[in-house]
Amino acid sequence: MRLLPTDTSPRAVVQTIPSPLRPPFVIVLRHLQHGTFQRTLSLMVATSSAVSAMEVGYEHYRGSYSNPVMYTPVLLSGALTVASLAAVFSRRAAQTWMRYLSFLTLADGVVGFGFHIRGVARKPGGWRMPVVNIVMGPPLFAPLLFGTAAYLGVIASYLQREEEEGILAATVAAVSDVKQLDWRDDIRTGRFQKHLCVVCAIGTLCCGGESWYSHYKDNFKYGVQWSPVLLAPVLAGSALGAVKSERCANTFLPLASAAAMMNGLIGTGYHIRGILRRPGGRKKPLYNTLYGPPIFAPMLFAAAGMLGMMAYLMRRERR
Repeated sequence: MRLLPTDTSPRAVVQTIPSPLRPPFVIVLRHLQHGTFQRTLSLMVATSSAVSAMEVGYEHYRGSYSNPVMYTPVLLSGALTVASLAAVFSRRAAQTWMRYLSFLTLADGVVGFGFHIRGVARKPGGWRMPVVNIVMGPPLFAPLLFGTAAYLGVIASYLQREEEEGILAATVAAVSDVKQLDWRDDIRTGRFQKHLCVVCAIGTLCCGGESWYSHYKDNFKYGVQWSPVLLAPVLAGSALGAVKSERCANTFLPLASAAAMMNGLIGTGYHIRGILRRPGGRKKPLYNTLYGPPIFAPMLFAAAGMLGMMAYLMRRERR
């Protein structure tokens, strides 16, 4: 007996939706697969960048902003939020300010990763005591995860606008098919599934590492704290498998991505509950948010799942 349909591609799955409910799903899929969703992704970048600004802001506040460079991710995230909101209304803003700030924010994340590595090395014992110092030192992979919104900003800056879907999008795709192959043309026409799978795998492994040492500090007090640690290699493996196999991209990847998104949503609820259960609860929201479980961390895991789901919905590269 077959447990799965023979064709689980996005288009085939959409066709299984009852006819009265199908049209909006068809429209959304068409926009995604032809790269005509710049406004929508820009709005998502603005939202995720604002969340990143708050997350890194209070993490560095706990570190007393001892190094002036700790202000840079907060300022860049704020600037990227504004630029991305402008990109919703302006193509020029998307192709200039959002693009440049996204690249700059990505570079800042790489630099921050270097500072966090140095922070671990400067703790007593340095890298000779890796487990203890990674767990007790600055969050090692946080700067790389901070770049998730910036990465989406780079992608959004090369996409087409929603209103270009149709004849104009088909013309762009036809021109791209006959010209010299270019990664920007692949993004512009919605052909970047493999690329997105690689980024999903990297982000998922970073999230898994963050989840492990964050929950290790709490001695895995609750069994559910193991879920992101165990699910991370499943999603990362599915994403890497999807690079080689289109069948894997249409089966295991969407299932693992949906599980990660659900896990991130549930984890956010647990983290909110953890904050409310601290002494003072709702009466001391700022203090308990600063020193309680990181409220936005599970959202990063959900974001990794979202990248995997986007990859499932995209078309594969031409090469």
